[in-house]
Amino acid sequence: MKNFRLDISKIHNFVSKEEVFSFSEEAQKQLSSLHNKTGEGSDFLGWVDLPSQISENEIQSIEKCANELANKVDFVVVIGIGGSYLGAKFFLEAMSSSFEWLENKGKYPRVLFAGQNLVEEYIVELSALLKGKKFGIVVISKSGTTTEPAVAFRILKNQLEEQVGKDQAKELIIAITDAKKGALRKLANIEGYQSFVIPDDAGGRYSVLTPVGLLPIAIAGYSIREFINGAKKMESLTSPEVSFEENPAAIYAATRHALYLKGKKIEILANYHDKLVYLSEWWKQLYGESEGKENKGIFPASVYFTADLHSMGQYIQEGERHIFETVISVTGSDKTMKIPSDIDNLDQLNYIANKRISEVNSKAELGTMLAHVDGGVPNIRIEIDRINEYNLGLLVYFFEKACGISGYLLNINPFNQPGVEAYKTNMFALLEKPGFEKETEEIKKRL
Repeated sequence: MKNFRLDISKIHNFVSKEEVFSFSEEAQKQLSSLHNKTGEGSDFLGWVDLPSQISENEIQSIEKCANELANKVDFVVVIGIGGSYLGAKFFLEAMSSSFEWLENKGKYPRVLFAGQNLVEEYIVELSALLKGKKFGIVVISKSGTTTEPAVAFRILKNQLEEQVGKDQAKELIIAITDAKKGALRKLANIEGYQSFVIPDDAGGRYSVLTPVGLLPIAIAGYSIREFINGAKKMESLTSPEVSFEENPAAIYAATRHALYLKGKKIEILANYHDKLVYLSEWWKQLYGESEGKENKGIFPASVYFTADLHSMGQYIQEGERHIFETVISVTGSDKTMKIPSDIDNLDQLNYIANKRISEVNSKAELGTMLAHVDGGVPNIRIEIDRINEYNLGLLVYFFEKACGISGYLLNINPFNQPGVEAYKTNMFALLEKPGFEKETEEIKKRL
């Protein structure tokens, strides 16, 4: 497939092809468990056949809502945390101009994000930016009570109502939440906000192909149809009917598992393209929250090359040998810039004069891969030919499917996150939230 290719040939100095393929039967079994919904966390497997199950009515509803809001405002603030913002964030970072902020506003509103932190300066500066501006809000929360997005929504909702009046503000707020329960659902029903449903069977980190990701993407003017089509294609390429030898998600999961059993406990997702930095952030949540439990799991880290070759590159080359790399390689570009010749050649670059920058970047990538393999770091390579909606859909579904298989190979439930609640209990106790009196008393003693 020209759009997508998985290459594991650079791991064979460390794990043989036979060792990887020894997990073929188990990987195929776990793949079937995902589709048959017979494994742990089976009530959170709605994402598995989501690309092929999204209806034309659903797509049209999202597109209609996005166009209506886009015609009314210059900015849209997407409020959410974790999977409720990372999918849309990585997509928009990948597709947008690197210097969007310096360009004149185009046809579509600028999409901003809030609710992903509790940094006071951030919300103060965002509020100042929106003062007197035409803006709308897309608030994403299953419960409506998660602290970070709830704080941001309360502040920005009040600001919007003050700027345009409560009645008009209702037309500029869209809620993406539970179908029936929760504080945000109740508020949406009371105020009459237009709303979309977060499916009960698709957890946050697997929700980018639901309205959680699709609505912000559509608001920014990108094709959710192409995004879904890419995911749909990968769904077919990774179905249980496809043999292990031809199934990229199963091979990737089995390769990671074989490396893990050989002591490679840290996976570094590397890319050579600044537009994919937030893809790494989404990927880290997907794999960290899915695999990191019961004292098991590969630790997901990321680097952006070539910049990080001048920092983290030293550790990767010569540090502890408990790491492996997965490199996302973009082989083509629709934009061209050649390196000019210089008569004085003081910087000694004339040997690459008239070459495209992308060609130099490609040679840096290949040279780095060989150096890291020689230094004891197995390399997996995932290749796409362009950054576009279709290929991002391919990548999203590929990583999701492989993550589910990987979790099952570890004999854990990859669809829950019990450890996430630990910090919340302590935070609520320290803030003396009603109902946490006992915890407050206990934590004060510890401090």
